Amino acid sequence: MNNISLLHTAQPSQLGYQEPATSVIEGIIDFHHDLMFVVVGIATFVLYLMVIIVSRFTQGYANDTKERRIVENRPDYVIHGRNLELGWTITPSIILLGIAFPSLALLYSMEEIVSPRLTLKVVGHQWYWSYEYSNELPLEGVAADECIAFDSYILAESDLALGDLRLLEVDQRVVLPIQQHIRVVCTAADVLHCWACPSLGIKIDCCPGRLNQVALFINKKGLFYGQCSELCGVNHGFIPIAIEGVNSEDFVNWYVNKYFED
Repeated sequence: MNNISLLHTAQPSQLGYQEPATSVIEGIIDFHHDLMFVVVGIATFVLYLMVIIVSRFTQGYANDTKERRIVENRPDYVIHGRNLELGWTITPSIILLGIAFPSLALLYSMEEIVSPRLTLKVVGHQWYWSYEYSNELPLEGVAADECIAFDSYILAESDLALGDLRLLEVDQRVVLPIQQHIRVVCTAADVLHCWACPSLGIKIDCCPGRLNQVALFINKKGLFYGQCSELCGVNHGFIPIAIEGVNSEDFVNWYVNKYFED
């Protein structure tokens, strides 16, 4: 692990997102930053209105006569405000439509499945992950109808090497090629799990008896960590995910070695 960049992990005192490694999470981060301008503007405007209303409708209210309250449109005598109601109905609708279009475009791009070069099957267990690679790449010496599979357990604290991350390192990492279209198919063998990796923009439910899939295209090399995001029992916090993004040549070498090793 020492020769792999750790830019794609949470850093001490970090407040923002982890370093993105896919186009999906880059789009999510950009959308979040743009949306914050809208949220801050709305919050500021609402706070301004609340201050104005409270200050104007409380000054000297107890000493006012009934006739003066009617003339000055005090709130207990205002029954209808057609223009006001139209304004606070139409304006939020326009704002929501402006948010909805980029949001829907991002959602549909996340669901797009391109013909993959590799399929990774993920099975959640209490409390570890099982992985299975499909053999869709023409690899010399590897039978076309065979695949590799292994289980990935959390690495005990006593087995950690210098620089390893506690509660995040595993005994066998998932190795995936960068700049390749990958299909991830998830399910569970017992209870609900969730395979999530923030730097890759992936969070997919693993449901017993059901297959869910998501497209993955890693842009850069690195080591990416994640954890189960669905409460799955007493050891829910001890089934981490470690994904290593490598170039295609290194992946082929790893795949062939893993095939003959098993």
